[in-house]
Amino acid sequence: MSLKGKTLFITGGSRGIGLAIAIKAARDGANVTIAAKTTEPHPKLEGTIYTAAAEIEAAGGKCLPLMVDVRDEQSVTEAIAKTAQTFSGLDIVVNNASAISLTNTQMTDMKRFDLMHQINTRGTFMVSKYAIPHLEKAENPHILMLSPPLDMKMRWFAPHLAYTMAKYGMSLCVLGLAGELAPKGIAVNALWPRTTVATAAVKNLLGGDKMVQASRTPEMLADAAYMVFNKPSRSFSGNFLIDDNFMAGEGVTDFTSYRVDPSVPLMPDFFVPEEIKPPEGVKGGV
Repeated sequence: MSLKGKTLFITGGSRGIGLAIAIKAARDGANVTIAAKTTEPHPKLEGTIYTAAAEIEAAGGKCLPLMVDVRDEQSVTEAIAKTAQTFSGLDIVVNNASAISLTNTQMTDMKRFDLMHQINTRGTFMVSKYAIPHLEKAENPHILMLSPPLDMKMRWFAPHLAYTMAKYGMSLCVLGLAGELAPKGIAVNALWPRTTVATAAVKNLLGGDKMVQASRTPEMLADAAYMVFNKPSRSFSGNFLIDDNFMAGEGVTDFTSYRVDPSVPLMPDFFVPEEIKPPEGVKGGV
């Protein structure tokens, strides 16, 4: 497996999962566009598009850092066009950018509702839409959403309806685009973690350092995404993948290295269907 010479367009890739996916690809010698908003250091969030670019190039890849607001049509179209022009094409799109607010209906102000839907659902739709003409020219094109399986249970909607709708909107894009783009040979899949992931969002919004200790690292999703990108796009599409099940199916038997603190029990993530059980017979599992 190798992504050498492949070009990736990653939204929200200045830190966390997006950056981990970029660095994994860069180790093969891939080209990466980091399409994100952070150009200046933030007091609570590590990383900018420029620090991300430095890490990607240090890992062996080429990087095009672009300030992109996935809510803005011109910003998106120009970034995708510049990526294809700079690297002579586009092979992989990762819709990773996402906004979160775990509030119930009365506690969700409409500005936050709009933000989540504009970034998560609309942004995913729009980035994918404008990438299609470039992807259909690629040898093994993939679109990957960092979004959950479509498990229509009240338990996922009742506590934070607006957020769930916005995340499921990303997954609906997978369902629709996988069918729509099958004749073009463009794979569209979703990837979701079984457990919480040690990112700034988890630390700042969900549970602080204790939650981070009970999480897996972003590198687990990066390794899973890498396996997806190396699958044949014409035959591997329309899948809603949970990271550990997918990786176990690809032969991974030890997940210990992905645990932030192996002595702390792992915290399950949202949206993982009860019927999708963790893989058995693996080390460092749930």
